[in-house]
Amino acid sequence: MKDEQKPDFAEVYDRHFTRVYNYVRWRVSGTAAAEDAVSRAFERALDAWDSYDPARAPVDAWLFAIARNAVLDHFRAAARAALPLEAAGDPSGGDAPAGEALERDESLRELAAALDKLGEREREVLALRFGAGMSHGQIAEHLGIEAGNAAVIAHRATAKLREVMEKGR
Repeated sequence: MKDEQKPDFAEVYDRHFTRVYNYVRWRVSGTAAAEDAVSRAFERALDAWDSYDPARAPVDAWLFAIARNAVLDHFRAAARAALPLEAAGDPSGGDAPAGEALERDESLRELAAALDKLGEREREVLALRFGAGMSHGQIAEHLGIEAGNAAVIAHRATAKLREVMEKGR
């Protein structure tokens, strides 16, 4: 990795935008809030691009660290403002018939409420696994834990999430 060439930022943006967005969308309620956090994350990444060193960390680990900080900033700002977070919306922004949209919104609200009952580490692992599409090995590298530990956390968090959602029905 020491001889790795630093890619063009536009290429990095194009290659990683969807995974970063999906990760943030798993962590933040509401499409607008997720878009704001992702925008801030990529803005910060662009501002710091000159100081990014591919020999120190892979670009995706660097980007997800910035995205995680943008998510934390979002929650800090929400706490300071004492405003309720937006209800979860459609991450694709697509239109659906009213009945389907209401059912989907209710399911997303249930999921958001269930995620709130998990610990921070569990939510982080699930967001990286399902939002960013990372493997257990990539999650482990990103969080500085063993791959087996990442797999166990993901499995237990998924089971706990399923249990919480089934109790709510």
